[in-house]
Amino acid sequence: MPTPHEQFFSLVHEHLNQQTLVKLVLGNYVGPVMDLVRVQVRPIVIKGQACLSFVHRHQTKDIIKNLPVDEGFAALQGMVGQDFRNAHLLTPTEEIQLAISKKGKATLRFGKADHPEPTSQEHNRQKERLLALERPFLTALGVTDAKQALIPAMSRKWKQINKFIEVFSRALASSQLAQARNIHVVDFGSGKGYLTFAIHDYLQNSLGLDAQVTGVDLKQDMVELGNKAASKLGLQGLRFDHGDVRNYQAGTVNVMIALHACDIATDYAIHMGIRTGADIIMCSPCCHKQIRPQLLSPHPLRPILQHGVHLGQEAEMLTDGLRALLLEACGYDTQVFEFVSLEHTNKNKMILATKRASGDPDKAAETLVQIQDIKNFYQIQDHCLEGLLKAEGRLPSASALKTAHPA
Repeated sequence: MPTPHEQFFSLVHEHLNQQTLVKLVLGNYVGPVMDLVRVQVRPIVIKGQACLSFVHRHQTKDIIKNLPVDEGFAALQGMVGQDFRNAHLLTPTEEIQLAISKKGKATLRFGKADHPEPTSQEHNRQKERLLALERPFLTALGVTDAKQALIPAMSRKWKQINKFIEVFSRALASSQLAQARNIHVVDFGSGKGYLTFAIHDYLQNSLGLDAQVTGVDLKQDMVELGNKAASKLGLQGLRFDHGDVRNYQAGTVNVMIALHACDIATDYAIHMGIRTGADIIMCSPCCHKQIRPQLLSPHPLRPILQHGVHLGQEAEMLTDGLRALLLEACGYDTQVFEFVSLEHTNKNKMILATKRASGDPDKAAETLVQIQDIKNFYQIQDHCLEGLLKAEGRLPSASALKTAHPA
């Protein structure tokens, strides 16, 4: 007669073959890893190969391992009874639990369940998204084919588009634009217009707003490509202009976007957003060149910063950190975070700023002192965004700061 352990894994094997296994949860961990809480396992398909995806849930992080089914099944058998004393098998109609006592006695329990049947095991299966693949602009831009199916080579771009809209939707909901009916968006460095079309579609079709979206790019061919596609689709409130963020006349802007603007172009874009009163500023900086030549390697960091890669990372952190602080000083709540996984792009940092309802002079003054302290520590003489803001009188001079906050 088979043991409860053997019965359990016979059922796991059966539901795997029938594609009715929703997931497995391993609990009551007694192994050597101190902060491991549990492991969740589900069937997936990666590049046509059936696999088991193991999510090792630690107290502060998740570690994912994908194994071919046979290898994963063997790993499961080794884990249950050794490191884990509980295993739950979830199917659309049942929950089967294997419990193992401290003395090694195994018990199998069966219960009814109502778990949604897995409709797809694709690794990159489509989750609920704010944009649908059926949107015509995706076909016009080559993200989907004539049958509105995702073109495999565009899968990373599709993830980036959706992540962008997800971030924007949260920022919009928490901003002063939450109840607005008319929104003007300017996207600097719009390129082929993936995100420009996406935000226009989201605002007009998903939210039903009267949105005016303008893509601005230095390359005339990209501008013509965008306008041609918008005209062909009959889209109202979307246009592309040829221009430079340094001198573009945008008028009143509610949302300023600049993804992958090179070096100080990001500073000019942020300055444009502040100057035009944008409620939301979204930047994904790249090519941090201005600060690095100015950096002093102060003691005791000098031994670390002698390595070029570390100096480059330090320059990037300082450049974007100062940008975030300057936005704070100008009345914005600012976040700096990973935009999309490095798996999909190496330009993955985003600075997101939402304008506060009212200014806080004390907070602004405190932030400006922090900025000056950082600059003094690294002997930074020039930061482009700070210079642009000071030139317009939006920030006090260093001498004024020294007078207001003597050492």
